[in-house]
Amino acid sequence: MRLDKLLANMGFGSRKDVKQLIKSKRVLVNDQVVKDSGLNINPIHDTVLLDGEKVEYKPYIYLMMNKPPGVISATEDKFDQTVIDLLPSKYKHYNPFPVGRLDKDTEGLLLLTNDGQLAHQLLSPKKEVIKTYYAKILGRVTKEDVAKFSKGVQLEDGYQTKPAVLNVLSGGDISEIEVSITEGKFHQVKRMFEAIDKKVMYLKRLSMGDLVLDKTLALGEYRELNAEELSYCQSIK
Repeated sequence: MRLDKLLANMGFGSRKDVKQLIKSKRVLVNDQVVKDSGLNINPIHDTVLLDGEKVEYKPYIYLMMNKPPGVISATEDKFDQTVIDLLPSKYKHYNPFPVGRLDKDTEGLLLLTNDGQLAHQLLSPKKEVIKTYYAKILGRVTKEDVAKFSKGVQLEDGYQTKPAVLNVLSGGDISEIEVSITEGKFHQVKRMFEAIDKKVMYLKRLSMGDLVLDKTLALGEYRELNAEELSYCQSIK
């Protein structure tokens, strides 16, 4: 990899910017001052210093976000704030994207990465990655509803969903539930409850496979995945 490309990819400016850094003798490779911005280096084995600080090479970024309501799961939008807009430039230069989508009014776990292979595996229907949600439902969710979900329900367009696990946490005119599905159809959880004549009032994703929403993350906050979470991601690729 070219030295200027490495520095640009790691967020130290444009190619033009980093060429100026190199020209100013602020960059060392293996303890040697480098003047050639086109120098080919091995980012894994060569040591690159900028102003005495080691440049850590990371080809991929993996972020867990507690998505807030009112923000859309997209990389850009002309009208609404996106989850990418919530990130600082040190992450944006990786060009991350949301893995799957949460509705604009839905909160909770959202993975942001630039690892296309991982995203494909997490979203592949063949992998049947379990996604668990907490919801408040207008109407009393019954044992009969639990049974219906366990067999899959037919949506308004005729699609028969795969079986889902529905747990009732509290009953009443507004029920609190957790539901686990292995698909990711458009507005699926909301449409499944509409199929049994009920309405989702509040929806939050709690987990996706072994990735569980960090309870310390406030709405709109994010962090890089820890070692255990990264290990899980590597195991399904």
